[in-house]
Amino acid sequence: MLTLRKSEDRGYADHGWLKSHHSFSFADYYDPANMGFGNLRVINEDRIAPGTGFGTHGHRDMEIVSYVLDGALGHKDSIGNGATIVPGEVQRMTAGRGIAHSEYNHAADRTTHFLQIWILPERQGLAPGYEQKAFSSADKRGRLRLVASPDGREGSVRLNADASLRAGLFDGDERAELALDAARLGYVHVARGSVRINGQALSAGDALRLDGEPRLVIDDGRQAEVIVFDLAR
Repeated sequence: MLTLRKSEDRGYADHGWLKSHHSFSFADYYDPANMGFGNLRVINEDRIAPGTGFGTHGHRDMEIVSYVLDGALGHKDSIGNGATIVPGEVQRMTAGRGIAHSEYNHAADRTTHFLQIWILPERQGLAPGYEQKAFSSADKRGRLRLVASPDGREGSVRLNADASLRAGLFDGDERAELALDAARLGYVHVARGSVRINGQALSAGDALRLDGEPRLVIDDGRQAEVIVFDLAR
């Protein structure tokens, strides 16, 4: 079964310094039909104005993945990590039994555009942790590059969750296929551009849920960047 969710159907919040689209219920946005999908709990598409950001705040028992699309995201946390995340990099923060962090756009004249993704962990009370890796555009061009997985295979970021993430760039006649396990769930988020997924046309911000589908087929891309999730039910 394929279920399309259009970009304009997401929740939206405008805080001035932050503009955020919510794929699932989050903060003041509540939609009982969209509380998550499998163990995927949050996809927020955030735009942070220059010189602003999220002050130090806490999280528990969640795998948090940041995926920067444009600009840069400064990160500091209570376990001693300090880094800047730029396009092509994937960051995983394990909140575990408790972590505090801040996220900031230090640029004076450029908006930071990124996806923040929350996935339920394999168990509660994990030790807090952090990992960040870069994946080149060439490595994602016309294919689905594994960027996060439970075992860190193929050089991916390791998740403490039963989920895998793949990222791909598609334009023109570039095409990719991925076999799917009917016992699991698939989810595709189009980060930018437009693309066709299993015959369905999607544009930036659109998402497609796949349940019981034997394969995923991506083609007809137009400057598209997509993230594909393989999820536990």
